[in-house]
Amino acid sequence: MITKTHIQTMARYNCWQNQSLFREADALGEDERRKERGAFFGSIHRTLSHLIWGDMMWMHRFSGSPLPENIAIGESGELVPDWQDLKARRSDMDAHILKWADGVAEDVAEGDLTWFSGALGREVSKPKGFLITHFFNHQTHHRGQIHAMITAAGGKPDDTDLFFMSDKIEHRAL
Repeated sequence: MITKTHIQTMARYNCWQNQSLFREADALGEDERRKERGAFFGSIHRTLSHLIWGDMMWMHRFSGSPLPENIAIGESGELVPDWQDLKARRSDMDAHILKWADGVAEDVAEGDLTWFSGALGREVSKPKGFLITHFFNHQTHHRGQIHAMITAAGGKPDDTDLFFMSDKIEHRAL
């Protein structure tokens, strides 16, 4: 069962992991962040940009926040081409996700959510709890790719195991 506490925990985990990845990616430099590394979105930068796009899509569906610019999923790696802008937008998105998580009702995962999927080209309806799980799983999936790319480039991001997360994780600017 998806509870408010679970959603808050996953929002904190998202924030913690993003802080780690952006710290290490920042230290790598532009060329290393842009280097093609064989991941689905190619580079560290493009994968981080796709994550912003995906988070914006899901937060729009969950909370009514703004959609990303009119960019299809295949171009989502180019949503935020500037590194400083990407850091600022990631920080803003993490703050938004934390605020959303703190404000959800206990029954947030009940019922279905219906939306038009551009990827599928049709209307889709799925249980909200399933979609909230997908939202956090999508983040974890792509952050795992980013973690591997950063590690291969010589960076040392924090461990990713959920139980290593401190109870004192707080949002901070990247």
